[in-house]
Amino acid sequence: MSTVNSYSGLGVSTLDTAATTAAKTASLSQDEFLKLMTAQMTHQDPTKPMQNGEFLSQMAQFGTVSGIQGLQQSFEDFSASISSDQALQAASLVGRTVSVPSDYGLLSVGGEIKGNFDLSASASTVNVSITDPQTGDVVRTVSLGQQSAGTVPFVWDGLNDAGTLASPGVYKVQAQASIDGVNTVFQPSLEATVESVSMSNGANGVQVSLAGLGEFSFNQIKQIL
Repeated sequence: MSTVNSYSGLGVSTLDTAATTAAKTASLSQDEFLKLMTAQMTHQDPTKPMQNGEFLSQMAQFGTVSGIQGLQQSFEDFSASISSDQALQAASLVGRTVSVPSDYGLLSVGGEIKGNFDLSASASTVNVSITDPQTGDVVRTVSLGQQSAGTVPFVWDGLNDAGTLASPGVYKVQAQASIDGVNTVFQPSLEATVESVSMSNGANGVQVSLAGLGEFSFNQIKQIL
């Protein structure tokens, strides 16, 4: 496409000059772009007139750039709105009990550890093992018997296999099932109390601190109880 020299008497600049100005100001409105295009067509070289295709191509390029910039800003605004909404929701959870995927649960004084897991198929034998993470000793095996496929709830009352109360603290919880003679391990979701909420500057977003379990992403919460 031919470019036209500046018409100082008319105060008209070529697209090349406009591009330089746009680069300096990092902003070129659609009205300004159309004025420049109109001026270029008005003062084009009669022997080498601009083709319709060239005009449409420049309009399409400008529209594409403007559209991408607008879409990017929209996504940034949407992301900020989502983060703020999550922060407000998470803040209302302080002091409440939630369920999150975790291999560890907190046994409080006189309390219990509750949770569930998703059983992929019917099983003849289902057990939940409670282990002391410090020693590796199995404190209690909770037998759930035969179970059908679906969500299987469980509760450990805090008693060890000898029938006495276990010491308060954090214990490892493992759900196992015998499916067609094969022992399969499943990820449990355990209940815990939300102690605090924080906003992360990184990709983790809103974080919730659970009693005895540490930090979890707000998105990891499976259920609010």
